[in-house]
Formats: sequence, C-alpha cells, structure tokens
Amino acid sequence: MTRQIHKNRKKTFTSGDPPNFLGQHFLHHRKTIREIIDQAIVGDQETVLELGAGKGALTFMLAQKAGKVLAVEYDAKLVESLKQKAVPYPNIHIIHQDILKMRLPKGKFIVVSNIPYSITTPIMKMLLNAPSNGFQRGVMVVEKGAAKRFTSKWVKDGYVAAWRMYFDLTYVKEISRNHFSPPPNVDSAMITINRKATPMVPVKDYLAFRGLADYALMEPRASIDWALKGVFTPPQIRYLKRKLGLKQDVPVACLSELQWGLIFETMKQLVPRFRWPKAKKEKRGRN
Repeated sequence: MTRQIHKNRKKTFTSGDPPNFLGQHFLHHRKTIREIIDQAIVGDQETVLELGAGKGALTFMLAQKAGKVLAVEYDAKLVESLKQKAVPYPNIHIIHQDILKMRLPKGKFIVVSNIPYSITTPIMKMLLNAPSNGFQRGVMVVEKGAAKRFTSKWVKDGYVAAWRMYFDLTYVKEISRNHFSPPPNVDSAMITINRKATPMVPVKDYLAFRGLADYALMEPRASIDWALKGVFTPPQIRYLKRKLGLKQDVPVACLSELQWGLIFETMKQLVPRFRWPKAKKEKRGRN
C-alpha cells in the first residue's frame, strides 16, 4: 500500500531507518488508488518514477501499464518485501535510496506518487527547479495545504512562479485522511503536473526568470511599483503596467503566468543585465 508521511510527530531514527520520516500512513482506499492510476494515463513505452513506493499499492498497478517502473523506497523492510513481490514483474526496478539523494532518470519520465508530507516541497523542487530535465508530467498525492499553495492563483514564492512558466499545476480533488491507515491528522489532495507544450520563458532563461520572481515576491502583497523598483525605472514601470493592462494597483502575487512572461521579456529588452536580480541559491535537501 502507498505510504504517506505525517509531518507533526517527531521521532529520532537509528541507522538503517528512513531519515526524517515522521510516521508511516498507507493509502488503502482502492477507488482513490484507481483514480490516481487513471489520471496518470500511463503508456506502455513510458518510464514511471514512483517516489516512496511503500508496500506497492501503486507500484504493481503501474507495472501493468508502463514500460518501466522505478520504485524508490528507503525503508529496508519495505524494500525487501517489494523486491519479493516484484519478481514476476521484470519491468519494476526497486531502488533502495533516500529520495532526495537520488539522480533523476536521464530520459523522459513521468511521476506517479504519494509523496511524504515532510519533504513535499524539496521533492517538488527536485522535479521542477530544473526544467531542462526529462520530467514530463505527474500525478501526486500531497498534503492538502501544500496542494492549495502550489495551485493557487495567489503566488507568494518565486520558485512556484518559476514552475508555472514551464508546467501547469492543477488541484484535482481532496483525499480524506480516512483513506490512510493509520490516518494522519490532516487531509491530502491529488494534483496533476503537465509540462507546457510551449514554455512561457525559454528553458535557458530559467535562472534569470527565477531571480526576477524571487526579487519581486519578497513582499507578495506589494504593488507592482514597489515590487519592481530597483530593477525597472519609474518610466519603465509605467510602460510595463500599460503593457500588462493594469489600470490599478494589484498585488504582485496576483499576476498571471502571461503577465509574468511579459515582465520578463520587458526586462530583457529594457533593463541592463547588471540590474537583473540574482536567483537565490537552492540547496538540495530537506528544507
């Protein structure tokens, strides 16, 4: 069964136990499991990456549809059980590893997972912070609050604004805590992620856009004038607001993907490179 990790209970693990895993919750609701598989629309030539395979509730159903399933699990006991169950499935590869220390597949791949609450954002960053990688789309079960934050029209984080230049993130449905055993203290939600056919910003410009988004969203409720001062001059900001169709001040967190794309293109055209904000350095880890 697919495992979920609850974020509130703290526990110190000894060697061989999953690092930072704070309690296991296994998805047992058959209808929800089928809905996850159906949403994924897996083709028989595709590689599926499953992050946190648990007892294999998704793993073996995915193996019936995919060309290859890469099932990642850190818990040694679960890994041994998965390996035994996977013997009849030559297309399943069990990977015993910490999710955040693994290398992503080199070719194109999709992700179908019920990912740990405690490392949800680091996992998302691992997949989405480098749009040049082979990640194409995904169906994920995450903590409900995180699902709403990633898919909301109100964007307060630069990295989420950057994700949306390359991927469409959609909130599908809430999943009751009672669908897990034992149930966590919070509800979950299913989200989908799909790579845009045409990105809003060229992949080669990811870091430059990320720098702009990080800078502008330091104060998400700030007006465009305040958020972009220091990058654009006042006349440039007035020109930009006309180009964006903004007749009144709106918080920078309310900007649409198209508006973010226009801001970035205008910066490239009008702003000397030395005034472009630098992207925050991301450390790959559990924060």
